[in-house]
Amino acid sequence: MGGTCGDTNLRGWYDGKNPIFAEKRVYQGSSGVVYPYPIIEKISDEKQDKIYQALFIENEYIKVMILPELGGRIHMAYDKVRERHFVYYNEVIKPALVGLTGPWISGGIEFNWPQHHRPTTFMPTEYLVEHNADGSVTVWCNEIERMFRMKAMQGFTLYPDKAFIEIKVQVYNRTALPQTFLWWANPAVVVNDDYYSVFPPDVNAVFDHGKREVSTFPIATGTYYKYDYSAGVDIAQYKNIPVPTSYMAIQSKYNFVGGYEAGDTNAGMLHVADHHISPGKKQWTWGNGDFGLAWDRNLTDENGPYIELMAGVYTDNQPDFAWLQPYEVKSWSQYFMPYAAVGHVKNATKELVLNMEVHQQRADIILYATAAFEGLNIVLRDKQRRIYLEEKIHCSP
Repeated sequence: MGGTCGDTNLRGWYDGKNPIFAEKRVYQGSSGVVYPYPIIEKISDEKQDKIYQALFIENEYIKVMILPELGGRIHMAYDKVRERHFVYYNEVIKPALVGLTGPWISGGIEFNWPQHHRPTTFMPTEYLVEHNADGSVTVWCNEIERMFRMKAMQGFTLYPDKAFIEIKVQVYNRTALPQTFLWWANPAVVVNDDYYSVFPPDVNAVFDHGKREVSTFPIATGTYYKYDYSAGVDIAQYKNIPVPTSYMAIQSKYNFVGGYEAGDTNAGMLHVADHHISPGKKQWTWGNGDFGLAWDRNLTDENGPYIELMAGVYTDNQPDFAWLQPYEVKSWSQYFMPYAAVGHVKNATKELVLNMEVHQQRADIILYATAAFEGLNIVLRDKQRRIYLEEKIHCSP
């Protein structure tokens, strides 16, 4: 993969042997200590061509590119049915000093571990390719991080005839001491005036980091991030948020979060995971204003604005951390999928995505499937179990 990069000119805060220890630094509400990693304080403005090793996995519906040299991230995820990138594909590697140790790039799906904006997000991981008995292929990326000596693995799997990416995660405390960690999957998506975030229907309030501020959702009616929304503003829509803003849902009993582009595209990206393990549902934007557009230019040459639709495990807020006891292993699975022609999702599993809109005694039901289903039985009934619709259909991506 060719790209724009200045990494050969990165310079760190160190004397050739030891980094300066950032003991007093605060980073995103928590400790900014990175020892024994060096902190990069300068990035060259000069563009250089650089070749990165890229691993591709592909099936009938999806094509994925993984970069093990840059934190083991998904850099591209392409929907072959709709012929579109369903996560933000940044065509250049253009780091800015955003990460815990410095360089960070926008786009794709990054993993925040064991701290915000992974200390090793711009560093290489080991990898292994598995060809499984069911015909699926898994690419494992693995690291032993130096701060706490813990191990993390993420495995990206594509199954034959399935229109989703499974990400299997395993984190392991290799030490005899309890350790803290967080894990937020951080997918980016392309945005424009037609884009809105899709939170579950039981989300009517969202919180800032540390739950310092709260706003009604999707219609904000007060002040949030020092911006006046008292007129009643739909903050699910990217175009309506002019300043850098985070918001996180709380206590949703649904297993999905995502985003959708209306208009001509009529397609989106969805994350699905067990909400008992993965309750975190977050949106972040630089803001649809001059400041945000300047940051977009900082991070890409031509690929424009994006937002992040993050999913966290064992917490619904940041910078909350979870515990790993001595020698404890935690593991879980997450699913990312493209979807189309559904609109505002009301419920989802890794197999099916559902929307139902009711207008004047009429219910419109839209169903998207991530695999081919024959004889799928559709039943619509009310709480008194009166049946309004029952029929068998065929459905596929």
